Amino acid sequence: MYEDKTLICKECGAEFVFTAGEQEFYAEKGFTNEPQRCKACRAARKTARGESNGTREMFDAVCAECGKPCKVPFQPREDRPVYCSDCFAARR
Repeated sequence: MYEDKTLICKECGAEFVFTAGEQEFYAEKGFTNEPQRCKACRAARKTARGESNGTREMFDAVCAECGKPCKVPFQPREDRPVYCSDCFAARR
């Protein structure tokens, strides 16, 4: 059903292969867009954001539901509620 596709990285302009297995994985996850960057450029972006080794910056917050202190991976804003992981999971 799926066949390997050669795509062009929008970051570096290099050709890369979007394999049939990757296409199947994307379809299973419900992703509708093809990747726009090669693996090297995707890895570089992750590293730049601090996600490659689990050193993502975390911010202190107070849960709007239960009032417990928690840490979140984004800068909380005053106009939006923040939930701890337990309350967030319960709201889903």
